[in-house]
Order: sequence, then structure tokens, then C-alpha cells
Amino acid sequence: MGGLGGQQRILSFAIKDKSNLYASYMPFIKNGGLFIPTNKSYQLGDEIFLLLQLMEEPDRIPVAGRVVWITPAGAEGNRAVGVGVQFNDQDKGATRRKIEDYLAGSLASERPTHTL
Repeated sequence: MGGLGGQQRILSFAIKDKSNLYASYMPFIKNGGLFIPTNKSYQLGDEIFLLLQLMEEPDRIPVAGRVVWITPAGAEGNRAVGVGVQFNDQDKGATRRKIEDYLAGSLASERPTHTL
């Protein structure tokens, strides 16, 4: 079972405030995605099952995705070490819409994020 790249991994991630959500969100990738600070080792293409705790939501949002971005230790500009996870097509944009609802008005900002 399974293809290349090993087993699907479960990653829990909590974002409690808008500025962290803004810094972590990756609107420039298809379906949207999040940068997740982690010291664990991932490869591009690794399948991730994300349990996302967003703001004051009572339940964690389960969303499948895959690693599309890696910021290694020692990256220039003292960027946070971690991975960018692209949300899966099966999510049908639901997680992206939820995040963009929280960020309404902030997405046009020029503030830097963890990835760009």
C-alpha cells in the first residue's frame, strides 16, 4: 500500500491569533496551505494529515495535504524552520475559505510571512 515518499504523517498545529495565521498562510499555492514550524524531517511530496486548531474553533479541523515547501535549519534571514503543507483537493477549498474569512482584509498586506 502507499506510494513513494513513505507513510502519511499526522501533524497537530494550533494557530491562536490572526498575526500567526497571516504569517503561516500560503495563499499562493493551489487550494491554499499553511507553513508549519517543525524540526521534524520531511521530504517534498510527503503526505500529511493535519489536525488544525484555528483561533477559537472548538474542534480541530482535519485536512489532508502534502509537503510543498521546506525551510531548512540555517536558512537565510533567520526564517523559521518548517514545512509548507498544501491542502488536498478533497478539501474542496473549505479550509482555505475558513482561513481567508479570518484574514479578511489582511491578505493584501505587505507584511512578510514565513514563506514569502
